[in-house]
Amino acid sequence: MDLKSINCIMKSSHKIIKTIIICCSLNFSISFGQFSYPAEDFLGGGIGYSPMYIKLDSLPGASYLTNLGLNPNNFDDPLVIHGGEGFAHVTGRWRIGGYAGMGRTSTSTIPEVMIFIDANSSGTWEEGETVKAYDDFINPSISANFTFLLGAASVEYVMPLLQDLELSAGALMGLGRAGMAINQTSSNPKWSQVFSNVYGTLDSTSGALYYGVSAEEYDNPDIRPGPVPGLLRDVSSAFFNFQPYVAVKWQFLERLGLRISVGFNKGTVSAGSWKLNGKTAIADSPTSALAGAAFRTMIYVGL
Repeated sequence: MDLKSINCIMKSSHKIIKTIIICCSLNFSISFGQFSYPAEDFLGGGIGYSPMYIKLDSLPGASYLTNLGLNPNNFDDPLVIHGGEGFAHVTGRWRIGGYAGMGRTSTSTIPEVMIFIDANSSGTWEEGETVKAYDDFINPSISANFTFLLGAASVEYVMPLLQDLELSAGALMGLGRAGMAINQTSSNPKWSQVFSNVYGTLDSTSGALYYGVSAEEYDNPDIRPGPVPGLLRDVSSAFFNFQPYVAVKWQFLERLGLRISVGFNKGTVSAGSWKLNGKTAIADSPTSALAGAAFRTMIYVGL
């Protein structure tokens, strides 16, 4: 074989090797592009209606409701919080968002009333005191309402599974507010009675409030409200709420998707933090936990 033939063979070999390298490079590029899917989806976001279902271990103050004739088991379990949620990608596979919602559940009763002669002014019926059934048409009604408000930010890490399916892990962190309101109504209130002054008569000229007492009480009176159609007492407190969760996001249409989250809610009201009617601190109020499994669904508009 002469030198010219050898040169031709070497040139042909170089061309074949170059072609193989180009083909392998293209194949690797396509493969890595498929493994990194869906990078473009990480630039989107969404917003939508997101109800949350929390199965709380206990409701603050619920154990005392039996003293009023109320059954705490009549509260909704799980508690439904109606709210809205939004999310947006910030960098890489990290996503931030926010949630705000409010839930409410109630129980009520109309007890049978017994009238007795309080002979020793103890305020409590004792054996031997005269008693009879109250048979009028107007019986007092007693109700309790528990409310739960939540506003929180979320941070999560996204892991793509399929083209339109994602798995993420994160946490909700923010402020919550819980309240238990006790309402005792003796009759059907009228509109004018709601705005009446229960401590006396107000002089519109001087702005002074005139409170009537007996001659015996004139020197050292006790200021007490007069007859009212109802009495409302509300105990509430704010607290820090933390909820780790795992979520699945499914984009079933181009601009519409479903998101499901499962987690555990943890909130704690410190001792002495409860307030009566939103202003008077209850110094001996106990530490209360608002903890339980949480399930959240979301129909969102976005990417």
